[in-house]
Amino acid sequence: MTIVDGALSFDAEQFAAAYPDRHFRCTHRLQDHPLLQIERIVELAGRLPATSIEYNAGDLPVTQDPNTTPANGLSAEETIRRIRDARSWLVLKYIEQDAAYAELLRTTLAPVMAMAERVTPGLCKPEGYIFVSSPGSVTPFHIDNEHNFLLQIRGWKVMHAWHRDDRAVLSEIELENYHAGAHRNLVHDPADDASRMSFRLEPGEGVFQPVTAPHWVQNGDEVSISLSVTFRSESSVREAELYRLNKRLRALGIEPSPIGRTPSRDHAKYFIARAERAGRRLLRIA
Repeated sequence: MTIVDGALSFDAEQFAAAYPDRHFRCTHRLQDHPLLQIERIVELAGRLPATSIEYNAGDLPVTQDPNTTPANGLSAEETIRRIRDARSWLVLKYIEQDAAYAELLRTTLAPVMAMAERVTPGLCKPEGYIFVSSPGSVTPFHIDNEHNFLLQIRGWKVMHAWHRDDRAVLSEIELENYHAGAHRNLVHDPADDASRMSFRLEPGEGVFQPVTAPHWVQNGDEVSISLSVTFRSESSVREAELYRLNKRLRALGIEPSPIGRTPSRDHAKYFIARAERAGRRLLRIA
């Protein structure tokens, strides 16, 4: 059985076995969508606020210090128009701020979220991101905090990924720091490549990327356009809150129990974290 009535298609049994914690492949019908062609993307870049556009040089190492990421000297629109030779990558964030793209996001995610809601209730914050990359550019090793379908529109790329619960690759402390506000970029250890999964994506293909699963992306020898359609859930929001609390406990000299090891303890800590957050809100009001 597959989803055939939306823009995304995948095996429903595979979805049931993998979601939300494991990667799985999918296909889509968006590669020829007019909103995802270069000229329309340039127009969108001109409408979005500057805070919703991130771009820089693409000749980056897998491990990249975010404080030293080099700029490319171009505007966002120039970067997209000259992307073949600009040696850069660019992402337009929260494309749902634009009405036409909000509708694209809604129709793409609706059947997926209907299935996901049964497994991870409390879905929220559907968001879209468009990536435009020069040939050969690298998106460094990092993590993100959304349930994410990465869909290839033009060109090809390879996403190298690891399981989200592989603590040899991604430590509890790194997760605590990330959820407390640290940058998404991480230090990549080549020794971890033995456990790496690699997904080559051509136009019309995609992959589901679980919350905080480490990954980095190598663009192919052509201009690449990709679309990420994402959402969060009650469980992903809860997990982030617990990691923030664990970081505060660690700062007090307490060694916190890893998230997921003792569900009853996680439940108690989440209650404490929510009460603490509510208390801070009351103090601000007062």
